[in-house]
Amino acid sequence: MSDFSLADLSRIIASKRGADAAQSYTKSLFEAGTPRIAKKFGEEAVETVIAAMEGDRKNLTSEAADTLYHLLVLLEAGGVTLAEVLAELETRTVQSGHAEKASRGERK
Repeated sequence: MSDFSLADLSRIIASKRGADAAQSYTKSLFEAGTPRIAKKFGEEAVETVIAAMEGDRKNLTSEAADTLYHLLVLLEAGGVTLAEVLAELETRTVQSGHAEKASRGERK
């Protein structure tokens, strides 16, 4: 197993801001803007759900990778670091999931 991490991927994505869009899919997403990145993230998330519901382990792995990648691109475009997201998750682990969700109030 590799030592590759989401932090590694996040750094690679950030480094692509200065790339040539003709050579970098990531850069082309940045140039397309946040709405396009968000749409791609949503598409990949739906494909991940479908793969999970179908019990397709190989496709679930592939789609989950696509989803994580597009989420990190979306975070980068929005100026949110992976460290900020991890810190938020860490604060949520000090109580049960039900209590934490209740503390945020109902969202629709």
